[in-house]
Amino acid sequence: MKTEQGIALVDRDEDGVDRAFREDVLAGLRQRQKAIPARWLYDDAGSQLFEDITELEEYYPTRAETEILEARSTEFAELIGTGRAVVEFGSGSSVKTPLLLRAIDPAAYVPLDISGDFLRMSAAALAEKFPALNVYPVEADFMRQVELPGEVLGTKKLGFFPGSTIGNMVARTAVDLLRSMRATLGAEEGEMPLLLIGMDLVKDRKVLEAAYDDARGVTGEFNLNLARRINRELSGGIPVDALRHLARWNDDYARIEMHLQAVRDIAFTVAGENFAMSEGETIHTENSHKFTRRSANTLLLAGGWAPKKRWTDEQGRFSLILAEATEKRDAP
Repeated sequence: MKTEQGIALVDRDEDGVDRAFREDVLAGLRQRQKAIPARWLYDDAGSQLFEDITELEEYYPTRAETEILEARSTEFAELIGTGRAVVEFGSGSSVKTPLLLRAIDPAAYVPLDISGDFLRMSAAALAEKFPALNVYPVEADFMRQVELPGEVLGTKKLGFFPGSTIGNMVARTAVDLLRSMRATLGAEEGEMPLLLIGMDLVKDRKVLEAAYDDARGVTGEFNLNLARRINRELSGGIPVDALRHLARWNDDYARIEMHLQAVRDIAFTVAGENFAMSEGETIHTENSHKFTRRSANTLLLAGGWAPKKRWTDEQGRFSLILAEATEKRDAP
């Protein structure tokens, strides 16, 4: 077993601040409809809160995806084969990732994540469960092309992107990510890489809204943690007690939207800049798009991936799709 401590590819300034985080937050707060990309919800505290969310009764995606991975392991083995390097875009779940690794017997496991401490903790946990598996964690922003460790160059690749994280992005950004995944995974001796990706499905509005606004308030804490992170890392003065979690279904865009809504007029600074919010104004923090078979296939094809096989759980709530990279990296 070989477990690296992790390769750090995050660009930080002399004070240790993630430059991209600061730029995205300031740019988002300057907008008329304030908005911050959802990826910044996942610092170490946010990542742990999301793990807590996956165990909530209302949050069905993890159970549905786990059901598929458990029920279809033989099919995964047949279609994917053994000996691939599994590159997971986002630190592996303690439940889902082992199910895939057991099914396909990979040559190596490369988790990519922007949250360094959580990444290394997850990688270490996987290494303990699979002592014969080489694990190479990489701290990086996987929204851009990532240079993989030299140890897996020359090895066939399988990208793994569970949890329907692709749904957090508008179509343009999702297509860019799929193309950067294609570039990250590359091709070995003419064999195209594969991608196993989770996509949540359109369903009853009440089920969707409950999944993102649970009775215990864990999702609310996850959302509010973004404001706390801004205060901590960007010298922010956001009055967190003046914000509330808001989750709503937008039928026009087939997505759940998460917002931080001001419950009173507030003024604050972030990284030396002044901002204000009126009562009722929001910061848009996350989208979670839901898909049909057609919209999922269209998105994958636009990103350079041809769908090969699709599975759903018994209740038809969630889908896992196996896709193969098309010949051209910029395929329409």
